[in-house]
Amino acid sequence: MRKQIAAANWKMNLTLDQGIKLTGEILSGNIELHDHQQVVFGVPFPYLIAVKDKIKEKANYFVSAQNCYFQKSGAYTGEVSAEILNSVGTDYVIIGHSERREYFNENHQMLAEKINLCFENKLKPIFCCGEPLSVREANEQNDYVETQLKESLFHLSEQQLTGFVIAYEPIWAIGTGKTASSAQAQEMHAHIRNVMASKYNNDVAESISILYGGSVKANNAKEIFSEKDVDGGLVGGASLVASEFLTIIQSLK
Repeated sequence: MRKQIAAANWKMNLTLDQGIKLTGEILSGNIELHDHQQVVFGVPFPYLIAVKDKIKEKANYFVSAQNCYFQKSGAYTGEVSAEILNSVGTDYVIIGHSERREYFNENHQMLAEKINLCFENKLKPIFCCGEPLSVREANEQNDYVETQLKESLFHLSEQQLTGFVIAYEPIWAIGTGKTASSAQAQEMHAHIRNVMASKYNNDVAESISILYGGSVKANNAKEIFSEKDVDGGLVGGASLVASEFLTIIQSLK
């Protein structure tokens, strides 16, 4: 069975003390994960080492950065490279979140370069894709997401994409309280898998974990995650509340 993942994206929230407290509360839930299940904490850069240390005794718990820079190194004050992230024990990196695309003008080629650097530095990308409301209302979401996949992922090899992680995040559902229905989520996740199968093959496509991200909460996670092609969630606000996130973890297949 492909990996089923509950990934927390803390975004720009919590102090270090608050983050460590939250992590401890989640760990104290003593959820025993199966081998095909993972919990990932996407934390601000300064907290990576502390959270990594906090989870080190827990099997199938990992830490993720929320971004990395698209250059290997150099005079880029304030940026953080994939090499730096690897050096502090980071496991995953969220690449191409809609907020990065919208607020920081990250384009397809830039994201492709970030993914390359992740692979060079033994980091696992969580590649985000998804459409804004105007595209959904025009019923052009399939073509929109397919372009995101083609432009940023299609240069990768079958080996690199085997076991890869993609997060579908309908932008119109992020932080709005509006959630794609389980049927809408399944439809897009199946489309993403079909796009990858068409470019590569069914084995590669079936190995890819596709997470749903868009107002995932304790009260809707079970229904969304039960869909055939939904392999967990990339969770924003609900990941900041221990009881909510514990329920979401328990909703994994």
